[in-house]
Amino acid sequence: MTVDVDQLVSRDAAVPTPRLEPMLDLEWSQAIELPRFALPATRPAELRQAWVHRAPEDAVLGLYRRTSGADDALPAPWWLRAVASGRLESRELGFRIEDRVAQLLGKRMGWEFVPWAADGESGYWEFMPSERGKSGHSIPTTVLNTDRHDGWIDVLPAHSARAPEPVAVAGLAGLRSRLGEFEAVR
Repeated sequence: MTVDVDQLVSRDAAVPTPRLEPMLDLEWSQAIELPRFALPATRPAELRQAWVHRAPEDAVLGLYRRTSGADDALPAPWWLRAVASGRLESRELGFRIEDRVAQLLGKRMGWEFVPWAADGESGYWEFMPSERGKSGHSIPTTVLNTDRHDGWIDVLPAHSARAPEPVAVAGLAGLRSRLGEFEAVR
């Protein structure tokens, strides 16, 4: 079989060349994805293995801003949303807040760190005695970091049915001062 090269070239010239663009959503999901070899974490610092935790902060912010656009539902760590909005100074400060919560709750009886939070998030803490105790709640009191307010800590009270509104806590000092109240539900 003989192929006329001139005929192929002229025919191919009429076919538009495909335009390839980066797939930001895929790039972002890879940026927040933990490595497959990640071990089970017992505190937030042990989860900081994804690209968003290790890459230069300005590169992380740039990719986040390009990817999120007007999408408030983009999975991302609480601290990244807070840094991107200009309300938190840096990723390092976000890490410090998480670590201080871990230092406080990790020493107290009944608190357990739950590493499997939503995509990109940093895990949360549950007060296990509040689950299935005298109160009968099926979901324990939960402490999680948030960008919802500048105290950066929310407490979701123990409950059984529909989740109640989270309680905004005024930072680590506010959490420390209210722990007795939160731990009273058993």
